[in-house]
Parts: sequence; C-alpha cells; structure tokens
Amino acid sequence: MIPEKIYDTLLGSRTADKVTIHFKDGRAIHGALIFNPFKGTGRIINIDQELSVDFAIDDIRDLKLN
Repeated sequence: MIPEKIYDTLLGSRTADKVTIHFKDGRAIHGALIFNPFKGTGRIINIDQELSVDFAIDDIRDLKLN
C-alpha cells in the first residue's frame, strides 16, 4: 500500500474494533489501534499477547481492519 492509502485507512480505523498491521520487516500484529494523525505515528496493542508496538506510517506494508 502507498503511504497516503495507509494514512487514510488509519484515519478510518477509529470505528474498527481491531486491526492487523503487516510491517515491512515481516511482523504482523493484531490488536487495538491508537493513531496520531498529526505526527503520523501510532501504537498497536495486543492484550492477549501483552504486546504493544509503536509505529510510523513508513513502517507499515499493509493494514487490514477487522
């Protein structure tokens, strides 16, 4: 996905319960999303795995709303 499409999807994800983010380094994380549109950064939180990952839009390869 191109960064503009990722940005638009992140803005629209406010109503999604969970998202799956596929990172450029090969990781895929499923969880709740916090996104700061002004900085272009965010955090995905997976409560089940007790995992929290900070990210920038440039780190994302693909994004799916669940």
